[in-house]
Amino acid sequence: MAREGYPFILIALALNVLTGWLEIYWLFGITCVLTAWVVWFFRDPVRQVPSGGAWTIVSPADGVVIKAEPVQEDKLLNAEVIKVSIFMNVFNVHVNRTPIYGRVLKVVYSPGKFFNASFDKASLYNEQNAILMEGYGGRRIVFTQIAGLVARRIVCRAKEGMELNCGERFGLIRFGSRLDVYLPLDTEIAVKVGDKVRAGTSIIGRWQQVQ
Repeated sequence: MAREGYPFILIALALNVLTGWLEIYWLFGITCVLTAWVVWFFRDPVRQVPSGGAWTIVSPADGVVIKAEPVQEDKLLNAEVIKVSIFMNVFNVHVNRTPIYGRVLKVVYSPGKFFNASFDKASLYNEQNAILMEGYGGRRIVFTQIAGLVARRIVCRAKEGMELNCGERFGLIRFGSRLDVYLPLDTEIAVKVGDKVRAGTSIIGRWQQVQ
């Protein structure tokens, strides 16, 4: 269970107790369903990170791939890269995991709007948190947590200078959202639009080993 969910679970349980004590049974039934959904939303299952060491890139989020194409990234990389976008609905696990092993170079939070996270304009205008990371061989990637239509809170535990393992938990986005990953052009992309992926276990790309 993600610790960020504890306050919401406690509130839902308090509503259960209150509606039961007041004997408002129809409302008690609703609060029971609400509590079960909140517990389900903040689940944090154990994941087995695939082998591949420094040359494997895993998905940072559970969801569906909605973009996998070359773009120009001008905020942190200033280069042409491959963008892989993953859309998370409210039923997906929302704990985010680091795509590679490496060192965090920069974390940039940007306030913004709350368009539907499946729209292209969400990458430009929505509230978001971008992480620039350097892995083996000096390769740099960016992965961006983006709030959605319902999401109103981005949680990021990654800090500048931290070293993170591939598949390590680094944050979450509450109640529906999106992750964009920007990878070097020499990345062998292992997913396509429509693929379902799981954070920390699904391989979305590979790099050729550097001696």
